[in-house]
Amino acid sequence: MVGHTATTFWVVLISTLLVAALLGLMFYFDAQAYVVTLLQWLDGKGLWAFVIFMLINALVVVLLLPGIMITMGAGFMFGVAAGTACVVIATTVGAAVAFFIARSCFSDRITHYLVNHQKLKLLNDEFVGEGWRFILLIRMLPFFPFKLSNYFFGLTRFSAKDFLIGTFFGIIPITTFNVYLGSLVADIAQVGVGDAVRSPLAWAVYIFGFIITLIVVIYISRHTRKVLDRYAKEQDKPESLPELLSDQGKIGDKTGDGI
Repeated sequence: MVGHTATTFWVVLISTLLVAALLGLMFYFDAQAYVVTLLQWLDGKGLWAFVIFMLINALVVVLLLPGIMITMGAGFMFGVAAGTACVVIATTVGAAVAFFIARSCFSDRITHYLVNHQKLKLLNDEFVGEGWRFILLIRMLPFFPFKLSNYFFGLTRFSAKDFLIGTFFGIIPITTFNVYLGSLVADIAQVGVGDAVRSPLAWAVYIFGFIITLIVVIYISRHTRKVLDRYAKEQDKPESLPELLSDQGKIGDKTGDGI
């Protein structure tokens, strides 16, 4: 449990420091006016702004590129609700493309090697029966090699339906949290530049919503690890399943982390 709490602490700390760094750079370089101009420009693009953003987001997933700035950018540009919807849909589309690339393009020899890896074989043999529920739990783990796993799941016996359902709903909590951070940067940038975008009451409600989102993300993360540990014990596996899954990032590059 100590390890689980420590991981959650680092997720929150790194996200907070990232926002603080962005705000510090923005005020240091006096970039508030440019930020507001960018937001106004995007607002003028209407539907095309969403389309372009979602295409870029999906491509980032397929190419295993870091995604945290894209996710925060959605909140920065579109706000919490629209930004979260954009990222969840685009990320699921990108994950689906990676899943089907692996399933249709990788040779039988590569597939045989990967799925028979000592630890990866556990997922393919023991947990396929859990279907979308297992995928859902995996997606809720912080610091999990999300983008790399899209390709791996394409090589397993998990169905495309289970993969997509689990991915879509599983990424909502952490995506909402990161989008919230991005929208916070945008709102602070507009303070003192033009008309105030929020009243004191609106700010109070907004910050309260952010705190609730943070609490939910922490709770889900800890509960997910408990459930996965229970899965591992039921399969008589001595190693904690969250730790086992996190080890898979060592097989390839973990630059795909960060939805």
